[in-house]
Amino acid sequence: MGYFKDALKGISWMTAFRVAHRLLGIVRISIIAHILSPYNLGVFGIATISLGFLEIITETGINIFLVQEKGGVEKYIDSAWVVSIFRGFLISAVILATADAVSSFFKSPESRILLYLVAVVPLIRGFINPAIVKFQKDLNFNKEFFYRVSMYLAETIFSIAGALILRNPLGLIFGLWGGALYEVVYTFIVVRPLPRFVIDFEKVKKVIKRGVWVTAFGIFDYIYTQSDNIIVGRILGVTSLGIYQNAYKISTIPLSEVGDIFFRVTFPIFSKISEEADRLKRAFFKTLAINGSLMIAAGVLVYLFASPIVKILFGQGWEAAIPAVKLLSILGVTRGIAASTNSLLVAKKKQKYSAIVTLVSALGLLTTIVPLTKTYGIIGAGLSAIIGTLISLPLTIYFVRKTLNEKSKDKPI
Repeated sequence: MGYFKDALKGISWMTAFRVAHRLLGIVRISIIAHILSPYNLGVFGIATISLGFLEIITETGINIFLVQEKGGVEKYIDSAWVVSIFRGFLISAVILATADAVSSFFKSPESRILLYLVAVVPLIRGFINPAIVKFQKDLNFNKEFFYRVSMYLAETIFSIAGALILRNPLGLIFGLWGGALYEVVYTFIVVRPLPRFVIDFEKVKKVIKRGVWVTAFGIFDYIYTQSDNIIVGRILGVTSLGIYQNAYKISTIPLSEVGDIFFRVTFPIFSKISEEADRLKRAFFKTLAINGSLMIAAGVLVYLFASPIVKILFGQGWEAAIPAVKLLSILGVTRGIAASTNSLLVAKKKQKYSAIVTLVSALGLLTTIVPLTKTYGIIGAGLSAIIGTLISLPLTIYFVRKTLNEKSKDKPI
C-alpha cells in the first residue's frame, strides 16, 4: 500500500515543519529574552502553566479518536466542535475563578492580570474546526506543514510585537491571542466540512468513552512534565522558574522535535497497519532505531554546546541556565526515546498502557523533586525528572513487547 513511501514523505514534511517551527521559536525566545528579564518570563510561565494544566485535564481525545477511526470522520465533526466549544468555556471559567489562588500559591501578584487575560485563549481555541485532523488522518503532511508553520508564524509575530510595545509579560499574551485567532480563521477558510452547532449525544458519548485513557495520559503527562516547574516556582521563586523553564525549552527542543515528527507520521500509519502484526513490528523497530539515533545525536550536540547556545540566545544574566541545559539534554534523550513508543501503543488503542507508564514516571518525579530541589536547586529538579523516566523504562519495554506479541484478533483495551 506504499506506506513506507508515505512515511518518508511524511517525515520529510514534518521535519521541514519542525525545523521551521523551532527556527521561529529560537528567534522568538532570543528576541524576547533580550527584552524581558528572567523574572518577567517566570511571571508569564505561571500563566502558561495554569492554562496547560486545564487544557490537559479537560482533554477529550477527539483528535486521537478521529485518526483511529477506520472510516470517514465527517459524521463526528459537528459533535466534536460542540464539545470543543464547551470545553473552551469551561477552561476559561476555571482560570478566572482560580486566578487569585494561583498567583498567591506562587507568591506572584503580578501574574494575576496575566491569568485573567490568558483565560481568553481557550475560549478562542474552542471554535477551531475539528476537521483539521483530516490532514493527519489522510497523510496530507504537506497541508499539515503549511497549516502549522503559518500558525506559529502568526503567534511569533504577535508575541514579539507585544513584547516590543509593552516591554512586559503582558505583551506575550498577544502572541497567544493572535495564534489562536489565526488558527480558527484558517481552519474555517481552508478545511471542509464546516462544523455546525448540532449535538449527537450518542457520538459524543462514544468519543468521550474512547478518550478516557487519553485524558488520563494527559493528566499524568502534565504532572510528569510540569511538576518540576511548579516546585521550582514555589520553592526557588519566579526568577529561578524563568531560568529553569527556558533552559528546559532550549535543551529539549531538538529532542522533542524529533519525537513529534515521528509521532505525527507513524501514528496514522501504524493505525492503518495495526492489524498486520509482522508488518507493524518491522515498521516499529525501524522507526525506533532511526528515532533513537537522532535523539542521541541531538542530545550530544546540546550538551557539548550548552554554553554558547545560552550566551547567544539569551545574552547576559542567564549564565545559571548553562548547567541546567546540560543536565536537561540527558533528560530529553531518555524521555524522548521512551516516548517514541506512544505512537505504537495509541495506534493499537492501548492508551491505557501509555497512561500507566506516565503515571509511574510522575510518581518517580514527585517522590524525589522536593528534597532534590531544596538541596541542589534547579539542577535537583532536573535530576528528579530523569529519575522518573528511568524508573518507568522497564514498564515501557514490557508493554511494548506485550502489544507487539498480541494477535490481531485480540480485543483492544
